[in-house]
Amino acid sequence: MKPVKQVWVLFGASTLMAVGMVTSSHSSCWEEPVAPVKRLVIDATSLRHKVLCGYQGWFRCPGDPANEGWQHWSRNAKKMTPDTLTFEMWPDTSEYSAEELYPAPGFTSPDGKPARLFSSAHPKTVDRHFKWMEQYGIDGVFVQRFLVIVGNPSFERVLGHVRDSASRTGRVYAICYDLTDAPTDKVYDLLTGDWKRLVDEMKVTKDDRYLHQNGKPVVLVWGFYTDRFSAALAHRIIDFFKVDGRYGATVVGGSQWHWRAEKDAEWARVFRRFDVISPWNVGNYEVVDGKRYAATGHWKDDLTEAKKAGMGFLPVIYPGFGWTNLKGKNAAGASIPRLGGEFYWRQFATAADLGMDMAYVAMFDEVDEATAIFKVSNTPPTQAKFTTYDGRPADWYLRLTGEGAKVLRGEQKAQATLPIQP
Repeated sequence: MKPVKQVWVLFGASTLMAVGMVTSSHSSCWEEPVAPVKRLVIDATSLRHKVLCGYQGWFRCPGDPANEGWQHWSRNAKKMTPDTLTFEMWPDTSEYSAEELYPAPGFTSPDGKPARLFSSAHPKTVDRHFKWMEQYGIDGVFVQRFLVIVGNPSFERVLGHVRDSASRTGRVYAICYDLTDAPTDKVYDLLTGDWKRLVDEMKVTKDDRYLHQNGKPVVLVWGFYTDRFSAALAHRIIDFFKVDGRYGATVVGGSQWHWRAEKDAEWARVFRRFDVISPWNVGNYEVVDGKRYAATGHWKDDLTEAKKAGMGFLPVIYPGFGWTNLKGKNAAGASIPRLGGEFYWRQFATAADLGMDMAYVAMFDEVDEATAIFKVSNTPPTQAKFTTYDGRPADWYLRLTGEGAKVLRGEQKAQATLPIQP
């Protein structure tokens, strides 16, 4: 159907909050794995035929191993109230063990029981998320690494958990550098210095679960927007990775969605120098019969232009959006309803119809902006307003993501309607 309106609003890949710098040590504590799907170990030698989710891993609770307070649950690290909370969806915590959950004072479930939340700093929680990926047929993650807090011990801890959990579950992972809010004059040094440390000291690229493409480790660098920094800096970042030596990588460029229309000659060249381009599409929608759907009409020409430039094309697929609690009631108009999963599924079907065989799902765990696809509660605490899955099962979007992976791998034919029932 022909859209009657197209609207694009830029929503960031991240909405960062301040975190404390604390010393931490990595430890692991595991449970028996859930029953996996038939693909026990994901091929880590190619980005092709993969559905990878963005993994923020930024949630913290008072008393967790990081001891940083209510990070990304509240705008006040010391307390969480209906007025300070910053997330849109309450996670379904029914499967978490008691040691993974932390009391949320003042919040109760509809049945009157005290509400609790998880921390990404807990190894069992990260492992649980990866077991869900294994169970539902999701290939792995782009683990988010924010330049503004690079080196923070808390995020080093989470990266360690991701590495362990990917190994245990046979999933793959790759680093995604988010350049948001990093000082322009420090971006290059922060980025290259950290990558060198990950390669030399942490040896992440030696992990058998670290994703490679064409013999090189994959690195997604997100934030190539013409209004953020110069084309010269963008070229310099790309040049760093486009070498055959120790630090060379297959560069996935996270860019503005309208990259093909760029008039500046140098920025136009930047957008055609990546190994793979991944235009950010969250918030980009069209209106059809009064409903908002992800705008995907530009994907065909994007794919053609990417191939012409010798690049791969990694579409960004998202399930919906909302950030009223994060931004305030005036932001309610930015909400993008999920339509029971139809909004999400149409993007997978479109990608498959265009012959695309990989996708970046935004996001696995981001309840801040209501883009999470992991298990979310339909019966959240009543002390504040939360978005739910509208009665669909808590694992509804995990299931849909697994089905989407099948159609992009060519294991089953794409269909316009939802392939599963609640």
